[in-house]
Amino acid sequence: MPMTVHFEHVAMSVADLERSVAFYVDLLGFEQTDVIECPASGRLGEVVGLPHCSARIVKLRHGNLTLELFAYASPRGRPATDRCQADLGLTHLGFATTDIHAEYERLRGKGVTFYGPPVEYRPRVWNVYFYGPDGETCEFRQVTQ
Repeated sequence: MPMTVHFEHVAMSVADLERSVAFYVDLLGFEQTDVIECPASGRLGEVVGLPHCSARIVKLRHGNLTLELFAYASPRGRPATDRCQADLGLTHLGFATTDIHAEYERLRGKGVTFYGPPVEYRPRVWNVYFYGPDGETCEFRQVTQ
């Protein structure tokens, strides 16, 4: 029988740690909970398969979700270019909201780029996709009464 597990966190590599922290804290309401320095002489390289890598990690929390932002100093990460939602692997970070139209207008006013306006995807379920600082896709979803 498999061990009981629960979903604990999501992690992503970012180009500019301060920019990403500001996006997720200031615009999406996360709280910064920890900063971890990982020097090249540390054990991170053994875990991630990049010997002698170095990074700075910021942990953010929103409700039960922890988001870890990794900023690698060495090696530098490559941007994910030409990615679409049909590509294999993780496709987006999804967030529930109680007012998708207000959030859409608020974030547009802050310069966030959206795929398009909110859509009633099926009866009483609204979705809208937008881009994070490194081109990662985020989603707001609202279920209405």
